[in-house]
Amino acid sequence: METKSFPGTVDSLDSIREYAGQVANEVGLSKKPTYALKLAVDEIATNIILYGFERVGMEGTIEMSSEVVDGKLMLVIEDAAAPFDPLARELPNEEDLTQTLEEREIGGLGIFLTINGVDEFRYEFKDGKNRNIFVMNLE
Repeated sequence: METKSFPGTVDSLDSIREYAGQVANEVGLSKKPTYALKLAVDEIATNIILYGFERVGMEGTIEMSSEVVDGKLMLVIEDAAAPFDPLARELPNEEDLTQTLEEREIGGLGIFLTINGVDEFRYEFKDGKNRNIFVMNLE
């Protein structure tokens, strides 16, 4: 398993996206799923940085690790911010998605796109850390 650390700042977002893309390319993920993975990783990393670190005046690190298990790429983002389960929030439904921006409630769309863009998304809080787990099928 390869692990890489990034400062928990907005300036790290480009590097975090690049790392996700690099890992996807190394394991042979095609262009469209690679783009979806990078979008999902970017959404979660942005939320960690803005809400987990910056909003509460905390400095932190984002740890990313990757491995291939049973024909699937697993990319994990870990952070030590306050526990936050992206899956605990109610996601937009079909009706929400047909409303205009003015009618829609703010929030939730990025996480909706994250979950729907990857083959599997899981969250766990383990050993004092948030773990966001992205899974992409390689076959």
